[in-house]
Amino acid sequence: MSTGPLNGEASSGRSRAASPRVFRAASGTVALILASLVTLLLLVDAVIRAGWGEMLLIAPWLLLVLWFIYVGTFVSHVAIDADGATVQNLLRVVRVPWARVTDIGIRYQVRFSLDDGRTVNAFGGPVAGRPARPGLREDRNPRARIPPALRDLELIREQWLDATETGSDGGPVVRRWDLPALGVLLLILVWGLSAVLISGAVG
Repeated sequence: MSTGPLNGEASSGRSRAASPRVFRAASGTVALILASLVTLLLLVDAVIRAGWGEMLLIAPWLLLVLWFIYVGTFVSHVAIDADGATVQNLLRVVRVPWARVTDIGIRYQVRFSLDDGRTVNAFGGPVAGRPARPGLREDRNPRARIPPALRDLELIREQWLDATETGSDGGPVVRRWDLPALGVLLLILVWGLSAVLISGAVG
């Protein structure tokens, strides 16, 4: 699934380059929303039954579970812009300039082939699946018969080819960790440790 202009929207290479697009599995978004709602309901129930103090002692463990769901189902994605692609797999982020890409394909997941012989696989983003089922009525739009993953792959390749034609600036492939997510994890763990210490002192 992608966010940004509609897949069927006609636009020039420059307009595509001006609007970054993010590809993420729809199931991950649904899982995060449901998990967030369940966490919120449990926290509200804790306040009603035991008060704010007890809720603050329980909250870090619920948030820890929510954090793992966020990392495991939602955070992985592929983002493209005029200069390159950003691939995030769990907590690892890889920034790939278009000038370093030699090919983009899909073998269940999107794969970026680089000029140094390496391959960057995307855990999130378009995923190859079954072909779309034909509808009861014939669709005059040939793009409607293409599986969503292949349509998204076509959009990624179009952005890459546009950048190649316009002479996109090169640069190194940058690999880094998702520091904000790790910072949130550290905060939750410190909160949880404090809750254990407070519970032990009160008990």
